[in-house]
Amino acid sequence: MERLEQALFRLQQGFELQFRLGPTLQGKEVQVYTNYPANNGHKFDRLRFHPLAWVYPNGQDDDCDKYCRLDLVVAGSYQYYFSCGGAEKVSGGYIVVDPVLRVGANNEILPLDCISSQTYFATCLGPLDKWLDRVRVAKETGYNMVHFTPLQRPGASGHSILDQLELNPDFSPDGTPCTWGDIGDLVETLRKDWSMVCVTDVIYNHTAVDSEWIRLHPECGYNLVNAPYLKPAWLLDRALWHLSCEVADGKYTDRGVPPLIHDEQHMNALRCVLWQQVFSRLRLWEFLQVSVDAAVEQFRELLQAGGAGVRSRSGPECTKQLKMVQDPEHRRFGNTVDMNSALDVFTPRSMSPSDIQDCCDGFRRRLGELNLEKYNETNGHAEQATNCIVGSVIYERLADEGPKLGPVTRRQPLCPRYFTFPFEEMTFDEEVQLMEQREKACRLMAHDGSVKGNDPPKNFAEPGSEVYLRRELVCRGDAVKLRYGEKPEDCPHLWSRMKAYTEVTAKVFSGVRLVDCPSTPLHVAEAMLAAARVIRPNLYVIAELCTGSRLIENVFVNRLGVTSLMRDATDRQEGAGPWQSWFGGEPVGAFVQPSLRPLVPDVAHTMFMDVSPNNHSHIQKCSVYDFLPNSALVSMACCATGSTRGYDELLPHQISEDHQYACWNAGGQVNLQTGILAGKLALNRLHQQLAAEGFTQVYVEQLAEGVIAVTRHCPSSHQSVVAVLRRPREDPERRHNAGDVPPVFIPGQVTEVVLEALTVVSDTDTKDANDVNGRPACTVEIKEHFQLTDSKVVKTADMVSKDNGVAQEIVLEKFPPGCVIVFRVSLEPRSQEQLGNLRHHLIQFSPQYQSGSVAERSPPPVLAKPLMNIMSRLSLSDMNTLLYRCDAEEREDGGGCYNVPSGLPLNYGGLQGLISVMAEIRPKNDLGHPLCDNLRQGDWMMEYVSDRLLAKGGAVGEVGSWVQAMFGHLRHVPRYLVPCYFDAIVQGVYAAALAAVFKRMSSFVLNGSSLVKQLALTSVQMCGSNRSWPDPSPRLKDATTRDEQHCVSMAAGLPHFCAGVFRCWGRDTLISLRGLLLLTGRHAEARNIILAFAGTLRHGLIPNLLGEGGGGGARYSSRDAVWWWLQCVQEYCTLVPGGVSILGCPVSRMHPDDEPGPRPAGAWDQPLCDVIQEAMQRHMQGIQFREADAGPQVDRNMTEEGFNVEAGVDQATGFVYGGNRFNCGTWMDKLGESDKAHNKGVPATPRDGSAVEIVGLCKSAVRWLVELHNNGHFPYEAVNIHREGQTCSVSYAEWDRKIQENFEKRFYISHDPRDPGETQPELVHKRGIYRDTCGASSPWCDYQLRPNFPIAMTVAPELFTVEKAWEALGVAEGKLLGPLGMKTLDPDDMVYCGVYDDNMDNENFSQAKGFNYHQGPEWLWPVGYFLRAKLYFAKKMGKATHEKTVSLVKNTVSRHAVHLERSPWKGLPGLTNENGRHCPFSCESQASANAAILEVLYDL
Repeated sequence: MERLEQALFRLQQGFELQFRLGPTLQGKEVQVYTNYPANNGHKFDRLRFHPLAWVYPNGQDDDCDKYCRLDLVVAGSYQYYFSCGGAEKVSGGYIVVDPVLRVGANNEILPLDCISSQTYFATCLGPLDKWLDRVRVAKETGYNMVHFTPLQRPGASGHSILDQLELNPDFSPDGTPCTWGDIGDLVETLRKDWSMVCVTDVIYNHTAVDSEWIRLHPECGYNLVNAPYLKPAWLLDRALWHLSCEVADGKYTDRGVPPLIHDEQHMNALRCVLWQQVFSRLRLWEFLQVSVDAAVEQFRELLQAGGAGVRSRSGPECTKQLKMVQDPEHRRFGNTVDMNSALDVFTPRSMSPSDIQDCCDGFRRRLGELNLEKYNETNGHAEQATNCIVGSVIYERLADEGPKLGPVTRRQPLCPRYFTFPFEEMTFDEEVQLMEQREKACRLMAHDGSVKGNDPPKNFAEPGSEVYLRRELVCRGDAVKLRYGEKPEDCPHLWSRMKAYTEVTAKVFSGVRLVDCPSTPLHVAEAMLAAARVIRPNLYVIAELCTGSRLIENVFVNRLGVTSLMRDATDRQEGAGPWQSWFGGEPVGAFVQPSLRPLVPDVAHTMFMDVSPNNHSHIQKCSVYDFLPNSALVSMACCATGSTRGYDELLPHQISEDHQYACWNAGGQVNLQTGILAGKLALNRLHQQLAAEGFTQVYVEQLAEGVIAVTRHCPSSHQSVVAVLRRPREDPERRHNAGDVPPVFIPGQVTEVVLEALTVVSDTDTKDANDVNGRPACTVEIKEHFQLTDSKVVKTADMVSKDNGVAQEIVLEKFPPGCVIVFRVSLEPRSQEQLGNLRHHLIQFSPQYQSGSVAERSPPPVLAKPLMNIMSRLSLSDMNTLLYRCDAEEREDGGGCYNVPSGLPLNYGGLQGLISVMAEIRPKNDLGHPLCDNLRQGDWMMEYVSDRLLAKGGAVGEVGSWVQAMFGHLRHVPRYLVPCYFDAIVQGVYAAALAAVFKRMSSFVLNGSSLVKQLALTSVQMCGSNRSWPDPSPRLKDATTRDEQHCVSMAAGLPHFCAGVFRCWGRDTLISLRGLLLLTGRHAEARNIILAFAGTLRHGLIPNLLGEGGGGGARYSSRDAVWWWLQCVQEYCTLVPGGVSILGCPVSRMHPDDEPGPRPAGAWDQPLCDVIQEAMQRHMQGIQFREADAGPQVDRNMTEEGFNVEAGVDQATGFVYGGNRFNCGTWMDKLGESDKAHNKGVPATPRDGSAVEIVGLCKSAVRWLVELHNNGHFPYEAVNIHREGQTCSVSYAEWDRKIQENFEKRFYISHDPRDPGETQPELVHKRGIYRDTCGASSPWCDYQLRPNFPIAMTVAPELFTVEKAWEALGVAEGKLLGPLGMKTLDPDDMVYCGVYDDNMDNENFSQAKGFNYHQGPEWLWPVGYFLRAKLYFAKKMGKATHEKTVSLVKNTVSRHAVHLERSPWKGLPGLTNENGRHCPFSCESQASANAAILEVLYDL
């Protein structure tokens, strides 16, 4: 389970959020809890969680698809977590639901990306009756949000709040008290009449140092009574103050530290003074140390007391540590030692005085070591404090960028004070006495501030932080840091006051800005915002974090439900850094995302500021030519934007306390001719229009130094707005060449110039006397909405070829710094028409394409009807062509898969090859992917897709015509849009194809889970037309024509076993047939394959490889294929309605006798039941022959003896046996290939004798034939054999009985070491399991633990005693079960090797050339039989066991679901290396693996 506390999931109201189980949770008891209100009537309580109910979309208890849902209609931050089994809380995370803001008389929605905010400093607003005139500046310049700094009464400094519950008295006109109701009325007027939202600041982490309430309630701050750990830091602070006074008085001038510090020598001298006069004298280490004498004396008394606490110890050394106990009052030498730990560590040998003294001496030495550690620790803090003090002095008094404070005085001390001191001046010694006077010590409080590099969620004033002692605080001397504790009970007055403060704010304002958010305790801000949302559910929350870490910022956003993070455009660096992500939106040409999609982590919504309220350092140094371009850059962002009053008027400096804002047009003070106000009005309108009209795609490009182009694009209308702006270079006041701007290439046609604005300075040598910043008088020349030909800065605008498309080349002249031009761009008419037609045809796939669609006047006939009409005519064999076919299959037809020039080959020639790649690109909008580049550069991919389908003809060719017609539209759209629309077309065709596929399949698939459907698609993936497939009998009903479906054969695996002689493997096909054909409802194809293999029967065997020419060169070396074939016939009769009719179907025999060469179809037909009887009879009679054409031309590795094939039935046990040590006739058929390792021609796993799974398959077949005969469906009751000239009969019932009676006697390995039935007990290394073989030529092979016995359990469970079977399955689970597959050999076996490498050729006999193919690597298809056997026998073991087993099965299968989802081949591999690691030599999708897991799901 992922831990998602640092992942941000943002959602809008109206969304449905679904929780689905990941693979590690499937099959387990999982419950999802959330504190999202249970229904709309419930009040939100962040501490109250309730469970969510599971929804089962298919009406089945399927862990793959079930989900919990939340309908999100309430804004805020909400938690969720999961419980699993006995674990109360496994993991969880947060979801943040955005608020909905409403403005105007009709309560119209103000989208978050439409916000244009302007900050007003409350101290500059003056009386309330003048506010509307002053705020009108925001209205007239296009802002729709006003942000007020704190309206509460300020402290003496003007920058901190004196009383959180009292309004600033400056707002009261003519002595009439201003109330919160008055503020509320004004805010409501702005909202309704001016359509403006109002927000304000809240400050929770400090209060003004002169607040009366903090004097009355000192427990609300960090003081020396409730935070005694600050005593050393307070002492240091006072010592530094006294040092500063002495420096100011010149007492250290002769020691190199004069009042006016101005060079490095002074700084070096200061270091010496600090160390000698401050740190050495304070002896701060004593606050951390133990009084050695007192501790030793106490320890001695305990020892002398005798017995009590004196314990013996086992050796001379003790590993236990001496524990130091912190003095809660933090006094000098106040720390003590835990005497229990002391007695554990130091124990005398005896109670004699000398031994006690020795023990005490050792104790004393250890205490000395501990005290030394504390001394060194304190010195480390002192060194850091010295560095911080010196660094601060250098910045404040020496650095060019610093404030240059001048001489040290009492008003400008050497370093800032970290603590309040509300007393008359006194000596340092007198001050020290204050620490012990509680009534005075409680008034010595810590100031607030910030710490560079501090962990933001960590409170730097809490125990464990040494920020105050190390002098790392950037201190706010006008504010006291507030101490909340962990809960309201810890400081009731503070929590109550701040809650009331929050509630009155929420009643009046639509939102808040969290000031000093990183310094505010998270749990406090959480509680306060929760209280605010009770009053105003759609609370808009802004915060400025600047932590430098997105993950840390996400923690704040998640826990507090922050709506927008304030970002300052002046913090950016051109062409680099994260600032481009602040623009929001998605890239131009982004892909259309499905309506139901995985929720992926998001980035926080941004309020992009041209200058934030707290950041004037950069903008104060800017040229006047930077203001307008900077505003244009911000306004083009697809997010909320903002500014601070004064910026637009070119008054960026902090406004003085006695300065009040000018009113709109009052005496000509502020109007559209002031500063850049005219430009800002146009830009704000443009920003809001772009957001309202859906221009959600953004592209930012740096054209040259200082020249930036920003594009906003609408993905439905495909209109664009492009802003080009120019900022000054390094010298802010130096004019630049107005013509050195590179051409701008804009795809499409410029329909108008939205605005053209130029910063005009009247006289750079004359300053405006009314400008408090002394800036040059400046205004903006602006022209809006005109034609390109009327532009003063556009020299030429020609249509040119660019990036495989057409673009308009804009050449700018007279474009100096301070200039902005904005173009509105449309596609050229033909492209616009083609795109509209394209969107019209895409509506059938998604209503998202309705906007911007245009019905085609004369569409091609193929486009006049829905694609599903065409799809419904495709057979599943056609779907194989449309969707799949890997490179080897395509090359058989003279083609191949598309290879992107970068070296990215597609896995399939069909649509799945593209879909797999696009599925990786689409969610991330990875438009730089090589495939996207290829699509933009030319039409090759489109031609490949359509031409390939057209060449197939028939219904597939009709789909090709449809695709070709759609691509005909796509060829005429701008190339940057080709990838997203190509994806839309391909995705639409793919979805339609899948829908048609599932309609043609069984109800198990049609109504099944997503995993069932994915696995069912591998049936289409593996089964395709094959002209070399054996022809059916012409007498077979519906086989008179050789249609595609009759030619369907099944590939064993992709990409290695899908073409030529290696495509169709009898064993693999027959193992896979039940899952891929019968369970999916493909009964006709299943029947035809069964009959085709029946036609190849020879010597009583089914070939494993058909060879060339539809079976003409078949090899009959497989002993098990015929038994898998019989199992398929049985499954067909059982699963298919009327399936027993297949027994009478004509089989066209290729080898009815031992004559060489195959017979043509129809030359020798016989009913299937006769072929079955022949197979059974030949086995009972005994099979012995040498393979035709034996020799290296057939198999270059096999020895001469290996070509001798033998099989038969043990007359005593009924077991099928066969093989020899020179061949391998079961599925574990690896033959050595290495001359170097001397394993060439040696079977790695001969498994001769009676293989357990073949015995099980035989038992299944015999039992079934007995039932068939008894029901009148099979004409044969017995097999007749010839022995020594005699003919005798063996009934199927007798054969069945023999196997039943002998199976566990011969195969089960008992726990009893004296079991009389065990002939070779010395070979047994695992008990309670079943042998892999019986009677092998190498006896030790019989006893190997392999995954074959569960196959017998599944097909013939009656052979097994329930308890023994269950125990054996448990052993297999513990030893063999891997993440995806089953180990093919017990890892305890000496020849086990779990990594298969077919290329490695060395001298290692057991591994060279992949000799260990079945000696450890984890094959997937046996997992299916293992899980099915577990399910079967679990039912026999009882309900509890069955439920536990179902959980195991679901959990195991979930891993296959994950692999399927992630695999570009969309299939399960044949095998993995040990522990589920990818094996590069395996097929990426194996028929048997996919079929086996599908069968498990069917059994579930």
